[in-house]
Amino acid sequence: MKHLELLVNALNKISMILAGIAVLALMVLATGNVVLRIFHIPYRGAYEIVSFLGALVIAGALGYTQQRKNHIVVDILTEKFPKQIHRFLDVINYGVTLVFFGIMAWQTYLFGMKIWESHEVSETLKVIFHPFIFGVSIGFALLSLNLFLDFLKALLNKGGE
Repeated sequence: MKHLELLVNALNKISMILAGIAVLALMVLATGNVVLRIFHIPYRGAYEIVSFLGALVIAGALGYTQQRKNHIVVDILTEKFPKQIHRFLDVINYGVTLVFFGIMAWQTYLFGMKIWESHEVSETLKVIFHPFIFGVSIGFALLSLNLFLDFLKALLNKGGE
């Protein structure tokens, strides 16, 4: 399991670096477009590219955010439960979300394949956009890997008592 954790950590770092590059590109494009609008010469298709990059930014951060547990948790009800119930609920929660986001990764991949095979292009710039869809699918898959690790940890802790 230690090797799997190291692999997932490395993939999370790579994903965050790529998401960081995408957010920088997004900021440069959006800022440049705003500045050029002052001179009445905005980029054609800036909204399209910003949307694609935004999807990559969000998808690229999913696994890392799960690894660091930087998401919002509302535990008003469960904070009073005993540790055993907490662990049981964690196993259920990680299992359900693992299945859900695994299906999301798979279905997003299938959608990307459909777009690729149909040679569909974006509306304004007429660029291929299936790579962005595959990027989102990879983000969901990486989140699923992190959830799988959390599921195993919760399950092993529960089994240890």
